[in-house]
Amino acid sequence: MRVVVTGAHGKVGRAAVKALAEAGHEVTATDLTRPVWERHEPETPRYVQADLTDAGQAFAVTHGAEAVVHAAAIPDPTSNPAQVVFQNNLMSTFNMIEAAVRFGVPRFVNISSETVPGFFFPERPFLPDYAPVDEEHPIRPQDPYALAKHFGEQLMDAAVRRSDIRCISLRPSWVQHEGNYERNLGPQVRDASVVGAGLWSYIDVYDLADAIVLAAESELPGHEVFYIASPDNAGGHDFAASLRRYHGDRIELRALARPDASGISCAKAHRLLGWTPKRSWRDYLDENGRTREDV
Repeated sequence: MRVVVTGAHGKVGRAAVKALAEAGHEVTATDLTRPVWERHEPETPRYVQADLTDAGQAFAVTHGAEAVVHAAAIPDPTSNPAQVVFQNNLMSTFNMIEAAVRFGVPRFVNISSETVPGFFFPERPFLPDYAPVDEEHPIRPQDPYALAKHFGEQLMDAAVRRSDIRCISLRPSWVQHEGNYERNLGPQVRDASVVGAGLWSYIDVYDLADAIVLAAESELPGHEVFYIASPDNAGGHDFAASLRRYHGDRIELRALARPDASGISCAKAHRLLGWTPKRSWRDYLDENGRTREDV
């Protein structure tokens, strides 16, 4: 299958390109960074530089594709002006899904975000209604990043209404890899009071890449939204006890699949995509949140 991966030089995009290529797909990678004018390594996927906020460039990279994985985005609202985050993330998504619909691309995988419900970067803070958070949780975004991601999911809804395209939106939790586990999750492993908006949730980038491959290959109709999070929490804490200790009864506690459950449920992805993560923070960190010597 010919697959276009946007944001291919980002954390998620790089892993997705590799996983899709290893799964036997013909990948075209695209991002804002310049190509390298050197002889390519064997089996290196084709790369095209493109600014996807420009419709013409989005249409150019989408032509001939059989699936699109749209991972391109400014990854949070804290380091760019609000209008830049919103315009870049929403218009790139609009242009890519518009191109996919017009060219009759049968599958679109939209990389959305765990931030869509709104409690990650709010100006007026609030907590989740319940935990573990799932796809049915109410959506109340305030910030430009979560709002653009929410609108992106609505663009998928509109696309399946007006065409035969099949769309899947993935909402990854905080994405980790070999180089950032200790910096990002180490404090939570050592101290459960470092809660974070995601309630100790995380996802390994390679498990996320596996979910992207499954989504690209899926025959699910319409538009489905899936949270992608590891089933355990960072630190292996007793989730129920920790939630009560640090949030009292302000968050409704729902049924847990395991005592050290994540604050975000991946049950729907397991049920409908057949996705089962293979990696844990324990593969990278010791019980003190330090990088394991054998990593």
